Amino acid sequence: MLMKINRITATALTILFCFLATSSVASQNRRIKKSLVAFWDFKEPAGSPRKSKSFNSDVSYNLLEANGPVETLNEGPVEKSAVRIEQGNWLFIPRDSIGDLNIYGDDAEVTVLTWIKKDSDKIWQAIAGVWDETHNKRQYYLYSNAHSRTFQDEMVRYPAKDMIHGHISATGGVSPGERAWISYASSNDAVEVGVWTMVAMTYDGKEIKLYVNGRLSRNERTNPFKYEDGIFDGGSDGADFTVGANHVQGKMTNQFIGAISGLLVFKRALREKDIMWIYRNGIHID
Repeated sequence: MLMKINRITATALTILFCFLATSSVASQNRRIKKSLVAFWDFKEPAGSPRKSKSFNSDVSYNLLEANGPVETLNEGPVEKSAVRIEQGNWLFIPRDSIGDLNIYGDDAEVTVLTWIKKDSDKIWQAIAGVWDETHNKRQYYLYSNAHSRTFQDEMVRYPAKDMIHGHISATGGVSPGERAWISYASSNDAVEVGVWTMVAMTYDGKEIKLYVNGRLSRNERTNPFKYEDGIFDGGSDGADFTVGANHVQGKMTNQFIGAISGLLVFKRALREKDIMWIYRNGIHID
C-alpha cells in the first residue's frame, strides 16, 4: 500500500512539475511577444528595404540602405539569412519614421538583441540603436570593440578589447566633465572575429546589462552598470535608428564590419532567462 501511495505521489508531483514548467514557458513567451517592438530577419534582397515584423502590430519599420546596396547573405543563425555591413555602408530608419523605436523617459526600458559575426577587430563598431553624438542626441546603442571601458566605482576608463558595450544617456550630450559619454556597460567576455555570437543589452531604469550567448557577461566593475537617470528624449529632430554606423563629429562612422543575422528591439528589459530562451529557441514570426 505504501509503495502504491508513493507511486501516486510521484506521478502527481511529475504532473505538477510539468504544469508549472509549461505555465512558466507560456508566461515567458507572453512577455517576449508583448514587449517586442520590431524584429528584422534580413531575408530581403540587397536594394530593398529590410522590413520588421512584430507579434502585436501591423506596423513595419523599414531599414533603408545608406551609401549603396547592403548585401544579403544566405547564412546566419536566424532564418539562415543575414546582412553584410561593409566599410562605408549602413542601414537606417529616418527619425520621423522610427515610431516606437523612439524609446525615452525616466521609466523607459529597452532591450537590443542580435547575432553578429565580426570580420574585423577595428575599434568602435556600431551595432544598432538611436545615438547621434554630433548633435547631442544620444538615447540608446549597442556597440562592440570600444577602445576603453568605464570602471563604475571610479568613473574612469581603462583599455578594452573585443568586448560589447551598452550605452544609455539621459542627457543626449557628453558626460559631465568629459569629452565623450562614459556611462556605459562593458561585457566581461570578448567576442571573437569570425564567430556567430548572440549579443544583447538591456536597460531597466536602474542598470545597463550585457549578455553574450544568452548569459549575463558579468564583471563587478563594468556589467551590470548602474545608471538610474533614464533615457533622453531626442524630440522630433533626434537621432535616426541606425544599424552598422552612427553619427560622430559631423559624419557617419564607428563602422561595423561583418554580418548581422536577426535584430530585435523590445520596449522592456528582458530577464536573463528570457534572453537564454531566445538563444536556445530562436525567434519565429510568420
